[in-house]
Amino acid sequence: MSLSVLSAPVVVEEDPLDLMDEIDALKKEKDATILAHFYVDGEIQDIADFTGDSLKLARDATRVTTSTIVFAGVHFMGESAKIMNPTKRVLIPDMLAGCSLADSCPPNQLAAFQEQLRSQGRDFQTVAYINTSAAVKSLCDWIVTSGNAREIIDRVPQDKEILFVPDQHLGRYLVEMTGRKMILWPGSCMVHEIFSIQDLIRAKKNNPGSIVIAHPECPQNILEITDVIGGTEKMRQYVMKMEKPTTFLVATEAAMIHPLQKAAPQHTYIPVPGIVASSGETCACNRCPHMARNTLQKVRDCLRDGRPEIEWKDYFQQARAVLDRSLL
Repeated sequence: MSLSVLSAPVVVEEDPLDLMDEIDALKKEKDATILAHFYVDGEIQDIADFTGDSLKLARDATRVTTSTIVFAGVHFMGESAKIMNPTKRVLIPDMLAGCSLADSCPPNQLAAFQEQLRSQGRDFQTVAYINTSAAVKSLCDWIVTSGNAREIIDRVPQDKEILFVPDQHLGRYLVEMTGRKMILWPGSCMVHEIFSIQDLIRAKKNNPGSIVIAHPECPQNILEITDVIGGTEKMRQYVMKMEKPTTFLVATEAAMIHPLQKAAPQHTYIPVPGIVASSGETCACNRCPHMARNTLQKVRDCLRDGRPEIEWKDYFQQARAVLDRSLL
């Protein structure tokens, strides 16, 4: 009797420059525009037509004139692009590129909690961070990004309570910034949750005069010793305004260092280490595993093959109304 051994598929490494040339040709052939979030690898940002944070890209998506959009990011971003462009084909390089924040707030659980609050006579509006599924967006009154959250919170009537989902850390930060009391959903981002406070303090001591910039998705202990708190676009604008070469300690997804270096190359950028949950050790592991699923090869493949594609769902229409009044 003979035994057959199943070997793992061979992964062929392709030359990045060849892939970039192929992607440029396919964009013209397929009448496509590429949008890339600041958290995907720098080489993908370099071949994109639009790069930015969630707010900028949501707005950019409405200005695309081609028949096809490729969104290099995560699933909820592709959904938002489809919602804003129902007649266009929206592709994403990897359908499994999800989001820990979005996953922390399933639509059925949110709907049940909203009903519970209503049964208690609570008069509230639901404000959702953009890192949510389209199904959750359809249950909300407002959508915010880290770039426009304070502005949107100010638009919620003072006589209404606010249910803020899903990011408890961003919600807590907004409570401090706006003075509005909020009911906070207990969600968090797996990347921003793991930053090491001890390593950040050590990095500050080892780099006198350095400036800490952190995303408001970070836990409170990180934000308490941060110099500049803001979303990715605010970070980019801040470093661009500083002419004097400065060392920045960056507490957000490590790929963000690429657009920071492009925008202000005179500075030094050091990623704040994270903590490995299984061992307690620290490492430069602040990469989102979902964003990392985007590769040049997958961008090429989805352009060439026309899939994976974000398909229109009935609840997208209600989500569209919420996105329109919140982001545009």
